[in-house]
Amino acid sequence: MLLLSLAVVLLQVDSGHCGLPFYNGFYYDRVMNDNGNGNGNGEIQFNGVRLMVETPQDALFTYRGANVTLPCRFYYVPKLDTPRRIRIKWSKLREDNTKDQDVLVAVGSKQRSFGEFRGRAHLQQSSPQQVSLVIHNVNLHDYGRYRCEIIDGLEDESGVVDLELRGVVFPYQPHHGRYMLNFYEAKAACEEQDAVIASFEQLFQAWSEGLDWCNAGWLLDGTVQYPITLPREPCGGKDLAPGIRNYGERHKHLHRFDVFCFSSALKGKVYYLAHPHKLTLEEAKQACQDDKAEIAKVGQLYSAWKFRNLDRCDAGWLADGSVRYPVSKPRPNCGPPEPGVRSFGFPQAEKYGVYCYKMS
Repeated sequence: MLLLSLAVVLLQVDSGHCGLPFYNGFYYDRVMNDNGNGNGNGEIQFNGVRLMVETPQDALFTYRGANVTLPCRFYYVPKLDTPRRIRIKWSKLREDNTKDQDVLVAVGSKQRSFGEFRGRAHLQQSSPQQVSLVIHNVNLHDYGRYRCEIIDGLEDESGVVDLELRGVVFPYQPHHGRYMLNFYEAKAACEEQDAVIASFEQLFQAWSEGLDWCNAGWLLDGTVQYPITLPREPCGGKDLAPGIRNYGERHKHLHRFDVFCFSSALKGKVYYLAHPHKLTLEEAKQACQDDKAEIAKVGQLYSAWKFRNLDRCDAGWLADGSVRYPVSKPRPNCGPPEPGVRSFGFPQAEKYGVYCYKMS
């Protein structure tokens, strides 16, 4: 009677359950005949084998344009004598907790990548248990968390890999003024400047490196925050400790702020165009085209300053109509005593030089 009751309990718990039931340190597997792992009669069969997935605990760092490998391996405890037919799935987790983005699936020797990863992602299978994901030509959107999932019949185990890009965060507001962007306009504004909207982790890293900015801006998770290294009255109060000031999550359509953008290394180069005279914005655009280049974007100038140590004390036009110049080695008559990208705002009728961008 006791044995019969136990069997009934096992069947009731397993019914409608998408994973494996677990009792007294063992897993019970409903055997299927489509993967070669059992007789397919639908019975619950005692199985002491456990599927394990390993991914690194520490984040991986890379740059835009590089190739990167996200490590993942699986194994069984105890070890199996014969291989089993498994399904591998890599997906990218979204910041807003919506449906994961499919990256790649594989069964046996066949694999398929999806969307913006098509042609850029494949499995590195140096051994039967190695299912690491290789991403070629990393772009700004590849930043984030990836799930490596192994599916064996009804068993399903996964691990997560954090991929971070080394880059630069910069505050941005459009030509029509401060606090004019809702969340979606903010994302688009960053994209137009060869950047993406920054994550909180990226803003925090920039703050730890000295970024101080008193205007609140959107972040990738839909919150509005700003970094303060030197507390002062207009920026949350002079008695508060340095840190990230947080307005919390805001309505993505109705509320309007500035935005923090993130860019990484460049494939090409940004340079100040030698020209006999100063230029209007339209003349500046044409001058870059005549030099077989294009007028540089804000994200490109910040990247050149951050990664190429671009240092020039001459104000120049950029694609959005702003005038800026990068200083890696502060000196007299070249702005504040700290390195950075200086801004003249969005002049209307004045003439300046121009920064151009050329693919290498």
